[in-house]
Amino acid sequence: MDLALLRTFVTVHRAGSFTRAAALLGLSQPAVTSQIRTLERQGGRPLFLRQARGVTPTTIGDELAHKAAPHLDALVEIAESRLEEDSSLRTLHLAGPPEFTAERALPALTELTGEDGHGFALRASFGTADEVLEGLAAGHHDLAISTVRPRGALLSATALCDEEHVLVAAPGWTRRIGVAALRRAGPAALERVPVVEVHESLPFVSRYWAAVFDSRPVCPGTVIVPDLRAVLACATAGAGLAVLPRYLCAGALERGDVLALYEPTVPPLRTYFLAVRTGTLAMPHIARAHEWLERAAADWC
Repeated sequence: MDLALLRTFVTVHRAGSFTRAAALLGLSQPAVTSQIRTLERQGGRPLFLRQARGVTPTTIGDELAHKAAPHLDALVEIAESRLEEDSSLRTLHLAGPPEFTAERALPALTELTGEDGHGFALRASFGTADEVLEGLAAGHHDLAISTVRPRGALLSATALCDEEHVLVAAPGWTRRIGVAALRRAGPAALERVPVVEVHESLPFVSRYWAAVFDSRPVCPGTVIVPDLRAVLACATAGAGLAVLPRYLCAGALERGDVLALYEPTVPPLRTYFLAVRTGTLAMPHIARAHEWLERAAADWC
């Protein structure tokens, strides 16, 4: 079986689309379609079901991908290592949510970027859970940090750590609301307090309300900014309440810049997963980074 055809097949399988696969491979879409048809004729079975938006692998297609992908990744590793013989550093491509990656993962991994003969160059990109997992499956990243556990056998994931969420606001709001009133009335005492969030759907506040108060928030979204560090800055400035990871607002809590409005018996948690393409942990630089992040995460929980 032609390895070039298998490479195209695995790329289509990971990308979920002939169009995206063509862009990744630097080929035209008709060329990708032709190669997949050739592979299907050779195997005598359809490998993908064509849909209006992308393709879905058949059972045979899934089985072939699970068998072929790790070996193709290993061949790519061999080829890249030969190309990089003149360089002592490999490149690790990491993707994850901006705040957690910047505050937790990158500081830990920079310890491995030295020139001790075992280090690597580091490239990072940020995105949503779906974006980083899609990029990982397509081969854009080596490691992905996600709050969603990937499905299927092409990606494997390890639980990395849990993050605790805290309901906070600047001291002025605490005085206006009154701690006693909050304890007595619960979320009703917060209905008129504006909210600082990362999206109009209020994802952090909604999850907190559901987990702690068993209700939906009715407070208005006043400031929407797509970065939790900016959410903290706005909450500190008095823009309203916010739900933030404890690791991100711990310093502000210690300084008194913001105060915890409520301390539930069981605080809401969110789990982070460290994902790789199946088989790529055989590559030393990926395995070392994976192990290093797992060790560092033991101190994050």
